Amino acid sequence: MQVHGRCHCGQITYEAEVDPKDVSICHCTDCQMLSGSAYRVSVRAAAESFHLLGGQPKSYIKTAESGAKRAHSFCPNCGTPAYARAAENPTTYSLRIGCLEERAALPPRKQIWCQSSLAWSESLTKIDKFRQQ
Repeated sequence: MQVHGRCHCGQITYEAEVDPKDVSICHCTDCQMLSGSAYRVSVRAAAESFHLLGGQPKSYIKTAESGAKRAHSFCPNCGTPAYARAAENPTTYSLRIGCLEERAALPPRKQIWCQSSLAWSESLTKIDKFRQQ
């Protein structure tokens, strides 16, 4: 599936090819901190299918406990987290679902790092819903 991504202000734009079955929710504490939320939803794209079309993202290198280094890329203007990749020689890009025009067609298929999940995030159906604020 072809996807088109952009940051909130539109300075960063990109496109890629993804498999809709490869969408996941990550509950790790790094994703909680880096997203500013309870979890992060993303889909992988092969590096050869990812094309940066506009802008130059800023990257933050995060070193995991394993020693692996990930470059988390975001817009230097609006701060939108757009994608992550290996710091060197990436084979895949982890695209943030919220940045993709096609996000409604990409429901999550699995959840990872559930040991770190926030208990309240597991049952949002019981919370009052309003169509707009």
